[in-house]
Amino acid sequence: MSKQGKTRTVEEINEKIRKGDAQVLTAEEMKKLVESSGVGVAFKEVDVVTTGTFGAMCSSGAVVNLGHSDPPIKIEHAWINDVEVCHPGAAVDLFIGATNMSVKQPFEYGGGHVIQDLVAGKEVELKATAYGTDCYPRTQIKTSLTKDDLNQFYLLNFRNCYQRYNCAVNGSDEIIYTYMNKLLPRLRNATYSGAGELNPLMNDPDYETMGMGTRIFLGGAQGYIIGEGTQHSPKNQNGTLMVKGNAKKMSPEFLQGAAFTKYGTSLYVGLGVPIPILNEGLAKKTAIQDGEIFTDVVDYSVPRRDRPKLAQVSYKELKSGSITVGGKKIRVSSLSSLKMAKKVSTTLKSWIEQGEFFLTSPVERLPTDSVFKPMRQTQEIPFVVSVMHPAVTCTENEEIRAIAERIVTKSVNHIVVIDGGGKLRGIVTSWDITRAMAEGKKALADIETRNVITAKPDEPLEIASKRMEQHNISALPVIDIERKVLGIVTSEDVSKLLGRENAW
Repeated sequence: MSKQGKTRTVEEINEKIRKGDAQVLTAEEMKKLVESSGVGVAFKEVDVVTTGTFGAMCSSGAVVNLGHSDPPIKIEHAWINDVEVCHPGAAVDLFIGATNMSVKQPFEYGGGHVIQDLVAGKEVELKATAYGTDCYPRTQIKTSLTKDDLNQFYLLNFRNCYQRYNCAVNGSDEIIYTYMNKLLPRLRNATYSGAGELNPLMNDPDYETMGMGTRIFLGGAQGYIIGEGTQHSPKNQNGTLMVKGNAKKMSPEFLQGAAFTKYGTSLYVGLGVPIPILNEGLAKKTAIQDGEIFTDVVDYSVPRRDRPKLAQVSYKELKSGSITVGGKKIRVSSLSSLKMAKKVSTTLKSWIEQGEFFLTSPVERLPTDSVFKPMRQTQEIPFVVSVMHPAVTCTENEEIRAIAERIVTKSVNHIVVIDGGGKLRGIVTSWDITRAMAEGKKALADIETRNVITAKPDEPLEIASKRMEQHNISALPVIDIERKVLGIVTSEDVSKLLGRENAW
């Protein structure tokens, strides 16, 4: 048999685990071995490679069964620690979504925190209401409970372990708050997520060893892959996993509730997959390094699905702490914990070495041809470009009287101040000009607003409208990425169009 044809089976590896003879390396250790000794030696010496990731996984949740009260209740609405939870099925089955927020502490406490508190053994408060039936006459209940009071408490996450994430930046003039955390204006910082070369799906990108029934590390206990995750898109290296495990056995160290400022709540999940080295191909794949894994730098200030991609960077660059985009050096920080990802992989390694964890072959492998489709929309929404009109402009060296005449002759309330290249410098209103003339001021620099709130042509008009309302202003200059003025949109323009749109 040729060297390339040599293989081993999961059953053979499990037998070595039982005997205490299995050779297990973390993904980090495997890369070093391949680099120093080559793929052939690594395949010969290594049976299992353990991977790990630890990051915010918003599409997470938990199924709980409360047991029946006396008299019984068929729950219609329920809250745990003031976080509304879903009632998706029978009388006392509930689903705690990680991103549901507390009605009393929004943006600070949510479903992810409820799950963490239950896993930690803490007591939580349940409140529920119902409409009452002959067989379920009770209409409300309030009680306290812990995980030991629950019949079932299963972590059920329908999209976890993203293969890679975008690197997020903000090209606008304002701070924005996103699921990629706080992004400073004008590309002053960048954020990313994911464990890169330690990520399970990066170490077995063709899913030779992963699929339905694969036993994994999940939240500090054993769990299972139960299928592809939602938005699974393997062709562009954006695979995901759907996973499940008994949360009663999990650890709050590896399941942590999180809150993102002005965005919402989530759950940080520790997840690791053991990869049996069945052939040399898998040995080679598990040798992938951060310098070989690339992702897009995306401008999150554009509130559209097809946000601008400004550059491509490797995870090696991301983990260095800075990236360069368009010649500009940008500080970058991770939303994931590399330290915890390593702890996941080392803990899983110890379980296997101690004979506490055995590998499973998938009943059905993850698909490699799935295509993630955008939402079908039957009603188009208006964008800024559809209502903006040419801006009346001036330069800073013009006299205030000349600008006042322009306001009258053009019948406008806003004059956009530009430089010689047409780039935005400021804005003045008819009120600014009137006050300046009354006070005898002559220099435009004394009255113009320099910190201008702007819009982009390809953003939804509704977003621009909210921005004007938030800042109590009545117009937004429309600019491109280089800050050249393309036009202006006013609250009057917005009202006219949105009024027609909502007339139905």
